Amino acid sequence: MDATRPFRDEADLRKVLTTTLDRLDPTAKGLEYRLVGTAAALLQGVDLPTGDIDILYATRDGIDAFAAAMAEFEVLQAPVWLAEAQQYFAAFTVDGVGVSASTVEWADASGALECGGRGPWQHYVEVRCGRHVVPAVALELRLVSEVVRERPDRLGPIVAHLRRSGVDRGLLERAMLASGVGVGTREEVMAGVEWRGGG
Repeated sequence: MDATRPFRDEADLRKVLTTTLDRLDPTAKGLEYRLVGTAAALLQGVDLPTGDIDILYATRDGIDAFAAAMAEFEVLQAPVWLAEAQQYFAAFTVDGVGVSASTVEWADASGALECGGRGPWQHYVEVRCGRHVVPAVALELRLVSEVVRERPDRLGPIVAHLRRSGVDRGLLERAMLASGVGVGTREEVMAGVEWRGGG
């Protein structure tokens, strides 16, 4: 999505996301989805660089409905099966921002990954955005994705936010184990989210 722009701030995200959800009307269609990726963190008040919107659907029907609803916008990718990633994927541009939707169709028994298995469907928060209530993946799961990708510009703000707002320690530990995060890094992350500073 090189031709797209990043979000300026949370208000910019909310505007583009509202435009998108107004077209999708996911509640009326009964298609289960989750907001994932950095946009899910920004919507929850984490100040971090965010380049696009990623919507995860439970079924391929959701991707087809997404593509039909977004037909008025510039197509970045018509619905396509990505065999290597095990995803059914589509993407469009809304106000210059990339908005994509996908399934993730590989198994995960842990229930603690951001996009795979049961994780995003069990661990999420509902965030008001215009007339919509958006199910956004839990920050603990998003944090682990950033740990795995080694992106400190995104990892740091999520750690700081969880340190202020509180962290589900058990979920975070399960997510790091499920993602194969090494013991040293796990300890460092846990220390970061729990640190309260000196007096």
